[in-house]
Amino acid sequence: MYYIAESAKSFEQASTDLDAAVKRNGFGVLHVHDLGGTLRSKGVDFKEQCRVFEVCNPQQAAKVLASDMRLNMALPCRISVFTEGNKTFLGLIKPADMLASLSQDAALAEVAAQVEGSTIKMIDEAK
Repeated sequence: MYYIAESAKSFEQASTDLDAAVKRNGFGVLHVHDLGGTLRSKGVDFKEQCRVFEVCNPQQAAKVLASDMRLNMALPCRISVFTEGNKTFLGLIKPADMLASLSQDAALAEVAAQVEGSTIKMIDEAK
């Protein structure tokens, strides 16, 4: 269900490298949520770092939405860079697993598998 890779890089370097890997692989970064910063700004004592990158490949997203508009709630894909202890990790919820729980459409399963391969490649390039 999850793909998580440990990185020897700092949180900041892994975040920068993920941004570049996303773009190299034909996806765009729609938004980056700084969850750690947001929690701290609300007065929560949160020690770890966590950024969630919303990434999308427009052609793949259009295929999903053309098949079932309700699947907009599962888009865009999210890749996280986070710390736990003194270690940096990159991870995602596997798109194929998530889509399989929402749809039995074989064509969509193929799209999800392609997106999953691309997003895992991004993580592996950035780690």
